[in-house]
Amino acid sequence: MRRATGFAPGRINLIGEHTDYNDGLVMPIALRLGVTVAATSRDDATIRLTTDAPVTPQHGSYILGTERSDGTWLDRAKGVTAILAREGARIGGFGADVRSDLPVGAGLGSSAAFAIALLRAVSKLFDLAVDDAAAARIAHAAESEFGGARSGMLDQLASVYGRPSDALLIDMRDHDTEVIALPRTIEVAVIDSGTRHEHATGEYNRRRAECEQACVHLGVVSLRDVEARPLDEILERLPSPLDRRVRHVVTENARVRRAVDAVRAHDDAGLGEILDASHRSLRDDYQVSTPELDQLVQLATGAGAFGARMVGGGFGGSIIALTRRGEGRKLATRVLEGYRGDGNLVAVVP
Repeated sequence: MRRATGFAPGRINLIGEHTDYNDGLVMPIALRLGVTVAATSRDDATIRLTTDAPVTPQHGSYILGTERSDGTWLDRAKGVTAILAREGARIGGFGADVRSDLPVGAGLGSSAAFAIALLRAVSKLFDLAVDDAAAARIAHAAESEFGGARSGMLDQLASVYGRPSDALLIDMRDHDTEVIALPRTIEVAVIDSGTRHEHATGEYNRRRAECEQACVHLGVVSLRDVEARPLDEILERLPSPLDRRVRHVVTENARVRRAVDAVRAHDDAGLGEILDASHRSLRDDYQVSTPELDQLVQLATGAGAFGARMVGGGFGGSIIALTRRGEGRKLATRVLEGYRGDGNLVAVVP
């Protein structure tokens, strides 16, 4: 009997939302929170998983080679083992104890962290030598094929390459990365709204489909290809709501570039304004925010944050608020005192 452990962090995305599946720019920061998987080999072909996370079911099993989606968190594990087998990896049955201090569904990459942690544990357990690039690719395929979300690779790349004290600029067109050191004058409070929307996956997939429809209208492969053209000219060619979706993606990529400049210039107020503009765009043009997220953002800016925005795919989840170093927890306390929902402070980064 062999044992192995794998860990992967969650992430926040400082700026660059819904750009990853459009070959755009993203700027994630790894969290110190994450998922740990402790795996033990078995002498049969059974996979047994258990978790302490507040999900249903908390225990489950399946047989290697019979992986079928059932709409539960186990689908990510099924995706991982099925894709490993498809690529010729030789694995046997195992038991896996999954421990997480990431809130599920909060827009912090918990599904990707689980898949990456599982891959790392299984790779050690069966001597597969799965490297980081392969882990990100396999975890993304598991999410797309078995998890049902047609997401980009932001979460997986951030989980394998991200750092908890720096931002990571990723060009999703070629996965080129650059570490962007965060100023020591700022920190980011991550506040969970406590809301989850059952239709989130369907709406997320709809946004991606709308971007693909816009590409057909514009005769391009991805929305990254339209950046050289005047934006007004592009939008005139598109019906509603495709024009608003494209406006968000194009302006969000521009905001990522401006955010890099602001971070390097230690322009904390300027960076905050960029976060505010991102939230307005996600709320009005991409239409993925909710009243709860909007309220938290408003409370955060009213409490003195440089800026704030929803983070993640939307339709529930969390916000981030940019503050002076040492003020994140105090600001979050003030925000939650005025919040009408059941929210909580998840983390302060770095």
